[in-house]
Formats: sequence, C-alpha cells, structure tokens
Amino acid sequence: MSKPKGFEKPAGVRDYLPRAVAKLRKIENDVLHCMSRWGYRQMITPTLEYYDTVGVASSTSDQKLYKLLNNRGQALVLRSEMTAPVARVVSSLLKDEPLPLRLSYHANVFRAIEEEAGREAEFFQTGVELVGDDSPEADAEVVALAISSLQAAGVKSFKIAMGHVGFLDGLFQEAVAGLPDAQEELKSHLLNRDYVAFRETLRRLELSEAQKNELDGLLRLRGGKEICGQALELSSHPLARASIEHLCKVWEVLVSYGVSQHVLIDLTMIGDFSYYTGMTFEGYASELGFPVCSGGRYDNLLQQFGRPVPSTGFSLKTNRILDGVSGVPEEEELPILVQYDAPRRKEGLAEAARLRAEGHVVVTRLASEPGDLKTVKRLDTDMVEAEGDKYGEIYTFVSFVSEHG
Repeated sequence: MSKPKGFEKPAGVRDYLPRAVAKLRKIENDVLHCMSRWGYRQMITPTLEYYDTVGVASSTSDQKLYKLLNNRGQALVLRSEMTAPVARVVSSLLKDEPLPLRLSYHANVFRAIEEEAGREAEFFQTGVELVGDDSPEADAEVVALAISSLQAAGVKSFKIAMGHVGFLDGLFQEAVAGLPDAQEELKSHLLNRDYVAFRETLRRLELSEAQKNELDGLLRLRGGKEICGQALELSSHPLARASIEHLCKVWEVLVSYGVSQHVLIDLTMIGDFSYYTGMTFEGYASELGFPVCSGGRYDNLLQQFGRPVPSTGFSLKTNRILDGVSGVPEEEELPILVQYDAPRRKEGLAEAARLRAEGHVVVTRLASEPGDLKTVKRLDTDMVEAEGDKYGEIYTFVSFVSEHG
C-alpha cells in the first residue's frame, strides 16, 4: 500500500473552502432558526459513542460503521446518524423532563463506504426529534416542519413522498405469509427502488395469481389522498388498514397546515433503518435524483435505552442542498479594508473596531511605505481589476499622504 501524499485526503471526505462554508452555515443557521420558531431546542451530542449502545441501536450495518478502540479496549463508533444519540440523551439526561420533547440538532455524521462508490463518508445533518407523541398530529407536524425547513434552506421546488411501514408489513404478512426470506427480498427491492427486480421476484415465488396481483398493485399506489382509498381496497389485513387510516389522518392535518400540495403518498416507500415503525417520508428537490431530507416514526428505539416512548422526526442532508440546489442564495459581504502606517496605527485600529461594532466585516493592513498604499488605493485605475472585487470600501490612515476613506 502506497503512502498518501501530503495533500491527499481519505476517500469520501472533502475540504470546504470559505465560500462554500459561508453558504453551508447560512443553510444551517436559517434551518435551525426555522426549527426554533416551531419550539425545537437545539442540542449537541458527542462525535464518539459506545458501539454497544448507540452503535447497535442506530441499526446502521456494521460494515458502514467507523469503529475504533479506546485505551481500555472498549469499542467506540463515530456517530453514523443522530437519532440514536438523541434517544440516548432523552432516556438519561432528559428522562425527568415532561413530554412531549421537541429537540433539534446539527452535526456531521460518518458512514464507512466503498472507495469506488463515490459516496460521502462524512456528511452533515440538520434535524429534529419529537418525542412522546404517537398521534397523527405529531407525524404531520414533522412533515410540515420538514417542508418549512426546506423552504428556509432555499429549496424552491421539491416533493415529500410519504409512506407507512405498517402498511407494507401488513400487506406482506397477508400476501407472502410464512415466507420471511421472500418478504425481506421484496422489501430490499423496494428500498433500492428496483421495481423490475421486485416483479421478477414476484414471478418466481410460488404464490397464487391473486397474491401476485395484490403485491404488484402496490407499485401503483402513488398519488394524493385517493391512494388511501385504493390501499384499503388492496388489503384487508388489520395492520395494513390501521396504518392507512393513520396516514389518511396525517394527510388531513397537512391539508390544514396548507402544505399538502408538496406531499404525495407513496406506499412503496420503506425506511432504510430498521427502527422505523410507522409513517416514513423522503423529500426530493427537483434538481436532484436523491433525497435531501428523510424521516419517520420510530416508536421502539427509545425502548432500547430503557424508556419506551413513541418518537418521530426527520433530518435534512444540508451538504446535498449546498451542492445540488441552485435556489440556495449566496450572500457574501465584501470586507472593508482599513489601512494605516505605524504612526497612525492606533487611529486605524480604532476605526476598524468601530466598523466591526456596527456589524461590518473589516480587515486591516499595515502600509510601511507609500508604494504599499498605492497598491490598494488606486481603485479608479488598474486596481479595480486587481482588487476591486475584494473590498467594499477602503479607509486609509497614514502620515505620509493625506487621509482617504
């Protein structure tokens, strides 16, 4: 194995240059501010967690976890998502706080990836968890907040696809009863959006034509409120019907929020974490072919930390929004340059402090001789091209020429 060069980085990680950082921070801050207006309080958890607690509870496969050992030989992980760490805190440090809890976060998370896959090993999530409420109102709240958060992030055109794990479970229990391996295979195809493989699996399974038609009909269950009625006709299983009735109530609340035009029901959706137990959703920006947000209900997760309370939430993938969404505004204030020579340094630095106190971005520069000063002062000639896009204004405090500012 060759030794990496001094400028090389591990696969899947990246450097963010100042302009990108400014844009990313604006997205994060605007989204967190939006979440705070909905009553969500921000929290921070460690980058490192114990494998036997958060690592196991996260349901991220071992192959995707970054593991390491501390000096006691205990297995640690770099957090692979934020829901499990929040669940740990809710079940311990926040166990005496009254429910429901509304919490928000922003953090970098880590997933081990195949080097040739072109995926990110480190990325950023900004999200919320609503803990202690199992009602359709709570599910609708996080979907409506996800919509508001995408808008705050500058995403102009998007759709939220909403499904329900319980409907799929009930449908498979009814149509593929006693074939757990086949159920998992079919779910895997749905997770990967591979509908061709889904139908191929159906063809080779020893099922009745009625069962095959029932499962094939699942692929057509995408649309608006009318999908609820079609789903009730497709399956008579109690779990599937209860799940659809819950989803219909969520839709009704979203109508009252005035955001249902951003939402479609997609009953082929299945969350990519095994802890999802109910409503799940993903948000797609029109410019991108992959989700910029995802979430859902995970009522069994906190039980692993000794506090069996229902929960729901979502996260935005803020670096995807940064990279792929053209509607995200770029605002950069050009700094003011305050330049001075040694005899008038005190005046120059005092002016810089005054301007900063007013909220301006200010950089300072010592001009040791007249030639240094002319390099940045001649804004009316050739220096407009050289540095005219670098500074908004220039203030000059020098003893060897008259003051200009």
